[in-house]
Amino acid sequence: QGDYTKALEYYFKGLEIDEKVLGKDHPGTATDYNNIGVVYREKGDYPKALEYYFKALEIRENKLGKEHHDTAQSYNNIGTVYDDQGNYLKALEYFFKALEIRENKLGKDHPVTASSYNNIGAVYDDQGNYPKALGYYFKALEIDEKELGKDHTGTATDYNNIGMVYWNQGDYPKALEYYFKALEIAEKVLGKEHPNTATSYNNIGLVYWKQGDYPKALEYYFKALEIVEKVLGKDHPNTASSYNNIGSVYNAQGNYPKALEYLNKALETRKKKLGPNHPKTKNTQESIDIVHAAMGESHTNLHSSKD
Repeated sequence: QGDYTKALEYYFKGLEIDEKVLGKDHPGTATDYNNIGVVYREKGDYPKALEYYFKALEIRENKLGKEHHDTAQSYNNIGTVYDDQGNYLKALEYFFKALEIRENKLGKDHPVTASSYNNIGAVYDDQGNYPKALGYYFKALEIDEKELGKDHTGTATDYNNIGMVYWNQGDYPKALEYYFKALEIAEKVLGKEHPNTATSYNNIGLVYWKQGDYPKALEYYFKALEIVEKVLGKDHPNTASSYNNIGSVYNAQGNYPKALEYLNKALETRKKKLGPNHPKTKNTQESIDIVHAAMGESHTNLHSSKD
């Protein structure tokens, strides 16, 4: 629900009980540490996320062994934080540790192994190594189409990931092709009012925005917004992202009052849910500053032209 404070409150209650009853070195306690790490990662508090992920990892390595699937999960989670931080070498180090366990224990054709391929592909995508990224994403897609089917949400995730690489490469027709494949599955399997469907609408809107087709971009962004406002609520981080995206399009159109209306909505929610120091909060504040600067410049130009 995006209420990270409440989530932490209950996870820490669970942790307190498990530390007392099971002990600080029990796999159940490790699960508590892991869950707390997940929340801190969502909040953008990466040092705290790593602190709790490493606590979980230490227990799992000692109690379950370095080849256990829960240990692989810890390696994977640590990798996601390093990726978020832009520490791509560390991210790959931990993702490959997770992959090795999963390939050995589950096999190379297992959907969980496919998720490791996806994570590795994401790092290569972030690094701008698009051929490598596509290589791993297509490995994941091949597995998921075979094991989960072509109408599964996991397969839709693969299509989304591939679309993102093509978007990053500036190949917008290819990006739309894969985003629409993902959307088709989401609408069919999850329905037209699911957050994952909203993600697909959002991704498609992003491509149209990059192409300069602002009416189409707004059409899909508003489709996404309608879902997240209804399903997640107006104070959810995902809803804030929709506000932010819509504000960005209005800014690109030069409609500064509308841009500020939506960017301020995004800022308010992000400050409340993520905190003022979260990268997304700072990003929205920067966008607002840019709009104000553009409005000032526009006013100055208008005034000088009258002179």
